[in-house]
This record gives sequence, structure tokens and C-alpha cells, in this order.
Amino acid sequence: MKSTSSKKGQITIPQAVRKALGLRPGTVIEIRAQCGVFIGKKVGAEDVFAKWRGRGALPQRLSVDAYLKLTRSGGANSR
Repeated sequence: MKSTSSKKGQITIPQAVRKALGLRPGTVIEIRAQCGVFIGKKVGAEDVFAKWRGRGALPQRLSVDAYLKLTRSGGANSR
């Protein structure tokens, strides 16, 4: 497939390619040139919870169920 750049340097990505890659309005694409070749890569959505996953610790090494039961019953340090 071919695409022609506009006066502003914009190009249209063919519909078949957009569909195959799942590109939608607002999708971020990383663009670079390497050895005379144009390379565009869809940037995946960042997992906003990834940096926090596994970092929490329950007080007194309680299980999740025990902690929820304690906090829901108005036990120690519940708000």
C-alpha cells in the first residue's frame, strides 16, 4: 500500500492497516527513522497500577479475608 504526504507532512494510514493494528483516534504511535526506513510502532497503554502491584502489606500479616472481616466489623483502626 502507498500513501502520499501532504504539504504539512501528514500521511494517511490506510484503513486496512489501521484496522489490523487496532488504531483508533487518539492512539499514540512512536515514529522513528532507521537507515532510511520509516518505522511506526503503536505504543501500548500504560498499566497505571503496575508500579503499585505487590507493594502493599496487610497489618499483622492477616489474610485478605481476615483483614476485610476485621475492618468491616469495626475492629482495630477501622474508620
